[in-house]
Amino acid sequence: MHTNSVPEEFFHDLATIAADAALPLFRSEMSIVNKDAEKVGGHFDPVTIGDRNAEIAMRAHIERTYPDHGILGEEVEDVRLDADHIWVLDPIDGTRSFISGIPLWATLIGLKNKGVPMAGMMAQPFIGERFFGDCRSASYSGPHGNRVLKTRQCRSLDDALMCTTTPFLFSEPERDLYQRVENAVRLTRYGTDSYGYCLVAAGHLDIVVESGLHPYDIVALIPIIQGAGGVVTNWTGGPATDGGQVVATGNPHLHDLVLRTLA
Repeated sequence: MHTNSVPEEFFHDLATIAADAALPLFRSEMSIVNKDAEKVGGHFDPVTIGDRNAEIAMRAHIERTYPDHGILGEEVEDVRLDADHIWVLDPIDGTRSFISGIPLWATLIGLKNKGVPMAGMMAQPFIGERFFGDCRSASYSGPHGNRVLKTRQCRSLDDALMCTTTPFLFSEPERDLYQRVENAVRLTRYGTDSYGYCLVAAGHLDIVVESGLHPYDIVALIPIIQGAGGVVTNWTGGPATDGGQVVATGNPHLHDLVLRTLA
């Protein structure tokens, strides 16, 4: 599978590079820095040496291979954001899970072309799972082998399985709207970070509703969900590329139901 001259294998190379930097630190003693410590009323926003090392290593490989591409990342200063192709990197999405020893963190590797997400990978090296999509198709590799990803065709909210990282990330007005959706669905799970989106693509979950996302939290996941047949937008149905309020669902019909419930 090629993504406008960037082969899928290059995403796998980046995921392996990130894993080599981050995985040895998982479930080990490591130093943790709170990025919000200096902010008045700041909450706990952790970053580890694993985050920084993994992003620096991925950036170095991109610079060697695609020196004209831009790079937007969570931990290092952005470069060449006026380029047609921009890599969007989150070396450890779910740092709170990472430092807690919970294997629901992941490396997110997204690629935009002229502002539009065109390909993305989510890699979880401890479990050994990778999800890849290019908006036209999506695939999985892991302990269960390789397979094509397809979303579930859930047609009603009362049959839907939903997840969100935590309701406490919503503002008070957002939480009231979110709660309408949670009250309507069959089951809700918390604490999934990027895994929830990939499980929608894989047909195990039907809905993710979140807020406060950054571009590096979502760009890599959009081509995976779309490639599997799902839909990703903001809460009003617009593009989710810039993050913020995000809804991901397994099919357009269910997506419309969720948006109407949030309206």
